[in-house]
Amino acid sequence: MKKLVVASSGASGVGLVKKVLKYIPKDIEVHFIKTKHSDIVLEKEQNIIMHEDEDIGASVASGSFGVDGMMIIPTSMNTLAKISCGIADNLVTRAASVMIKEQKKLLLAPRELPFSPIALENMQKLSNIGVIIAPPVMGYYSRQKSLDEMEDFIIGKWFDLMGIENSLYKRWGSED
Repeated sequence: MKKLVVASSGASGVGLVKKVLKYIPKDIEVHFIKTKHSDIVLEKEQNIIMHEDEDIGASVASGSFGVDGMMIIPTSMNTLAKISCGIADNLVTRAASVMIKEQKKLLLAPRELPFSPIALENMQKLSNIGVIIAPPVMGYYSRQKSLDEMEDFIIGKWFDLMGIENSLYKRWGSED
């Protein structure tokens, strides 16, 4: 993976995207889309290209820009519904529609409990066309002992799905 779009759509769990950005290998060009509802403060030393959600003409809104994948962490139910219906009214949803059109990896991390029947229908529709639906769900076999370790497990699984090498969690069958 050479270019990755990371977005946060303002659902609870926005702290996870800060860790995702911190852990992405430096050889991956990261384009971050910040929505007005995602209250994130990024450290200045991070090598991240910032895009405003209102800038639907940004580079990541074009298939010719050559992005390899996109992660929306967390994914609000509003953003999920818009993507499912093909609504591209901001940079997050426009970039997601480009990922679908270009058949690139798109990972959505919906944050809601419980999921409504409408949200589940939207997730199934997107999953059927190849979108990765990966809510932040624990896998207890890696025996996390803290919130940080739980978050590392989730982020490690997301990276696995995106093809980003990592050693963020204890894998099944590995020694202690």
